Amino acid sequence: MPEALQTVLATPGLVWIVVAAVAAGVVRGFSGFGTAMVFLPVAGQFLSPVTALVAMTVMDIFGPLPHVPRALKHAHRRDIVRLCAGLVVALPLGLWVLVTVPAEVFRYGVSSISLVLLVLLMMGWRYRGEVRRGMIYLTGMLGGLFGGAAGLAGPPVIMIYMARPLPAPVVRANLMLYLIGADALMMAMLGAGGRLSLVAVMTGLVVTLPYLAGNLIGAWLFRPDHERAYRWAAYAIIAVSALSGLPLWD
Repeated sequence: MPEALQTVLATPGLVWIVVAAVAAGVVRGFSGFGTAMVFLPVAGQFLSPVTALVAMTVMDIFGPLPHVPRALKHAHRRDIVRLCAGLVVALPLGLWVLVTVPAEVFRYGVSSISLVLLVLLMMGWRYRGEVRRGMIYLTGMLGGLFGGAAGLAGPPVIMIYMARPLPAPVVRANLMLYLIGADALMMAMLGAGGRLSLVAVMTGLVVTLPYLAGNLIGAWLFRPDHERAYRWAAYAIIAVSALSGLPLWD
């Protein structure tokens, strides 16, 4: 057995990390969001900030790949370019924060951001003004900052798209392609900075199948006529995960 895999299998709390991956997949499968908000608060209790982020990125990059061809047909490609341009500018700053702050601060940050975003989602908050081109770049930058520092690249973009009068397939396609781009850029920058350890990648591969299984379960459970109930169930799972990730309970 490869040494890196042995190290991963000996990780304290690996069972809870796998459980978090399954829960994140289920939430993603029936609500369309929440992977980082569920997985990172739990994984951050047992893994270093960089390892937790790499593991999540590895498992999350495989899930939507089968849907990319369809997404490319519906996507607003200029928006994808603008979002990713902003992402490239701010992602290095977010990653610098990630590798600089202590692990405890990372856990407080991820849990706090997850809880704030959860409250905004539950309140139905959305930007009401006109969405201009420059705002798309700025949203990509905010996603890069949050994504690099806390693995939460999606929520700023999700919230800005909620304000745009675009067809649902376009919004879904843009979000999917943007998040794949964010994952790929994050892996590339971590690798260029020498932060992409084999153990971290292997951890991501170990939790990939449980995450995909959770996605399939969530998609199977979903029924359009019960969408509200599923969303509130997702909110509850995110809340429990975020609260459990606070170092207060150590």
